[in-house]
Amino acid sequence: MATIREIAELAGVSRGTVDRVLNDRGAVSAATAARIRDIAKQLDYKPNRAGIALAAQRKNLRLGVLLFDTGNLFFDDVWKGVSEKAEELRGYNCTVLTKKVGFSARAQADAIAELESCRIDGLVLSPFNDALISEQINRLCNSHIPVITTNTDIHNSRRLAFVGSDFYRCGQTAAGLMRLMTQGETRVGIVTGSSQVLCHTDRIQGFCDAIADRYPRIRVTQTIENSDDEFESYDKTLELLHNHPDINALHFTAGGVYGGCRAVLAANRKDICIIAYDQTPTTRELVAQDVISATICQQPALQGSLPLQLLFDYLMTGQKPEKERYYTAVDIRIRENL
Repeated sequence: MATIREIAELAGVSRGTVDRVLNDRGAVSAATAARIRDIAKQLDYKPNRAGIALAAQRKNLRLGVLLFDTGNLFFDDVWKGVSEKAEELRGYNCTVLTKKVGFSARAQADAIAELESCRIDGLVLSPFNDALISEQINRLCNSHIPVITTNTDIHNSRRLAFVGSDFYRCGQTAAGLMRLMTQGETRVGIVTGSSQVLCHTDRIQGFCDAIADRYPRIRVTQTIENSDDEFESYDKTLELLHNHPDINALHFTAGGVYGGCRAVLAANRKDICIIAYDQTPTTRELVAQDVISATICQQPALQGSLPLQLLFDYLMTGQKPEKERYYTAVDIRIRENL
């Protein structure tokens, strides 16, 4: 196994310089840092875990976690993953600070500023897909505060990595399921959370591209937004079915599934094929009752724990995550395999 001493000898620098580069602390010229990292990569250098534990005790890291708070029960399992990893990292003298925010770019930017004022060393973020938030992420990166996005991603930012579903692929999967579960002309209503949340729009895009390319008998009638709110979802889904009685399928791409399905039952339209996402308790209940035909799941606890681990490892070793995108499994659940 390669050591810091071997890397220092090959790079022609002191062990202290190698330590500063690999642990991302102290001023080292860009050329020297690049040479050291290249040598470390060639030698497959792996930091000593015992050494990391000792260094972590001295560093006293503070990590921020900022997720959406819309009433969507999916995030309960994400927070469970956050809590479990935070408890583990506490043994390394690492503190995890948490905040929640709704679908508002301004509110999310303010929450980021509040966490930054607590002197966080890194941030895990479910970002609102807005230029204001990408600017905040880039500003944090300029201040040497790395950001890892989870559950949903964002355009035009310098975030370090993303953990979550390949949402475009999930949308394609939903289209394939709808083809298998319907017959004849299929008219689809799409019920989504927000047009400014990338995971929601990517699911819709994947679904629409798939039916345009391969399934001409399936057509989208209308797309509505419910802000992930169950009551808003009930009202708007009921209105959608009233205005478009030809709709015989629904694609729920976000939260508000329970409220939307209650509207389907209130309209006495249990004949509708419904594709949803995740395994919240209410969604599981509706699948078991044959109200929802299938749900596509995405390992929420991993979306809470893995970003924190990646962030901690980067701050302690200076080594970036091996991948830019860590995609979770596409797991299809029907009544028979709940």
